[in-house]
Amino acid sequence: MTTGNQLIARFEKFANPQLAEKWDHVGLQIGNPDLPITRLITTLDVRPEVVDEAIEQNVDFIFAHHPIMFHPAKDLDTRDPQNAMYAKLLANNITVYAAHTNLDTANGGMNDWLADQLHLTNTVPLVPAGNDPISGEPVGMGRVGELAEPLTLQKFAKYCMDVFGIRGLRLIVNPLDQEREIKRVAVLGGAGQDFYQQALEAGADAYVTGDVSYHFAHDMIANHLVVIDPGHHIEVVAAHQLANLITQWKNENNWQFEVLESRVNTEPFTFITK
Repeated sequence: MTTGNQLIARFEKFANPQLAEKWDHVGLQIGNPDLPITRLITTLDVRPEVVDEAIEQNVDFIFAHHPIMFHPAKDLDTRDPQNAMYAKLLANNITVYAAHTNLDTANGGMNDWLADQLHLTNTVPLVPAGNDPISGEPVGMGRVGELAEPLTLQKFAKYCMDVFGIRGLRLIVNPLDQEREIKRVAVLGGAGQDFYQQALEAGADAYVTGDVSYHFAHDMIANHLVVIDPGHHIEVVAAHQLANLITQWKNENNWQFEVLESRVNTEPFTFITK
């Protein structure tokens, strides 16, 4: 029998909650981690469809990247879909745990996974964040590294679409930079517009990040930083990589529970063509 607490204790040696941003809400979200785990599912988001999937699969532990409770509930009126989702989780004894910006910052975590998808080499943190409280090794948000060979801007944009499995993206580029070759790349999963100056300082030819807003985009153009915005959902790589990590620990510790990956697509945007 393996409890949620045993899994959490092992995970937090890998991505300690102290690495999370102060505004973030990582860790236990809902449920009782004292209970044993029999079936676990990994996911990027905890949405009503994911909860339904978990119930159908007899899952009792959801391990997510994005927290489900960024803000306290004002009431528990279950006519609200979010509250109804909480009620379903509790009624079905499902525990939910989330690793967010601590997983983004940890060595071997989210931003290394994204850098690996882009096949970047010689990577270093984009935004240094001190040392890991367990290992003492330097950690940081985002990564900067090198492509195997330079790509034209248009080829690099298409390359990003291929490696992230997306149908479209937003390209932010000054007209004077259309012919730039891309070799040194910065990447930061999620919404990384606040760190574009660090990408400039790191000498990145392009910065890959999501959720860039209108006014930030103008500032990026003015600073001649090429930005690829493939959206926030590229972090879905977490579902597969977390499943791999947990399976590895399960085998090392002879834990007796099943590990599943969510098959629900939680991308909220649909790309259409003219």
